Amino acid sequence: MSAQFSPASVTADDLLVLLAVARSGRYTTAARQLGVTHTTVARRVEALELALGARAIVRGSSGWRLTPLGERAAAAAEGIEAALAGLDGDDADVSGVIRLSATDGFSAFIAAPAMAALRRRHPGISLQIVAQTRQASPHRSGVDLEVVVGRPEVRRAQAFRLADYVLGLYASRDYLATAGEPRELADLNGAPLVYFIESMLQVDVLDDARHEVPAMVDAVTSTNVFVHVEATRAGAGFGLLPAFLADREPDLVRVLPGLIEPRLPYWLVAPTDVYRLPLVTAYLDALRDRLEEVRPALLGTSRAQADVT
Repeated sequence: MSAQFSPASVTADDLLVLLAVARSGRYTTAARQLGVTHTTVARRVEALELALGARAIVRGSSGWRLTPLGERAAAAAEGIEAALAGLDGDDADVSGVIRLSATDGFSAFIAAPAMAALRRRHPGISLQIVAQTRQASPHRSGVDLEVVVGRPEVRRAQAFRLADYVLGLYASRDYLATAGEPRELADLNGAPLVYFIESMLQVDVLDDARHEVPAMVDAVTSTNVFVHVEATRAGAGFGLLPAFLADREPDLVRVLPGLIEPRLPYWLVAPTDVYRLPLVTAYLDALRDRLEEVRPALLGTSRAQADVT
């Protein structure tokens, strides 16, 4: 079978159905977003693949993902989608669904508030968040945008640095009253650490941050940063925590600031054509506004400023 496009048999509607499946990773989700049945979606994808002469999507562990031919077809669909959006005029309301993959902390502190602000202007936009801490995925068929920690290596996509954030070492006031507050790095030898599960951590810069306190002993480890915060508040030990989360907790004290404060970057990854979509452009503007608003918190200076005032 030929893998070349046949303009006479490929329809714009079928391409847009494929794009919806690629973004959601599920026939059922695409059907709900398009307002059609699951059977209709399956039939349109089958018709498109017949016209293309090869498979456009294949089933993966996290849902349907595009084949190389499917990526070409989806790129064509994004061009159609952008052209249709342009017909509405600059003043038209923006609508649609964005699926974002990001870390737990970024999702809660930045991504969700940014969407809340955007929806006050464009209530037709909605955000689906897949919270996970991992490297940039080589197959982005299930999401539109990815936010990862550390510079990603990507193909057929564009990445740019969003912002930096700082980790600090924290402990509860009750814990420090019993264990004592460390005055130098040597005081942490053998002390209990709350952080990520080292054997499951896939992000190099987060692993490097752990090496700033190599003599500490794992006490509570988790793939979820909010578990880190709550375990530290409960007195499990010293938590290596994002300052923008820990500084909001009045019962947490930052120890050895200046000695332990690794600075990590957030990067955004998406296929180039996704950046041209009006709803994505609107959301990225909202993200930038939110990042500018919380920059002192990200860099661990917001509590210090509050103490001064």
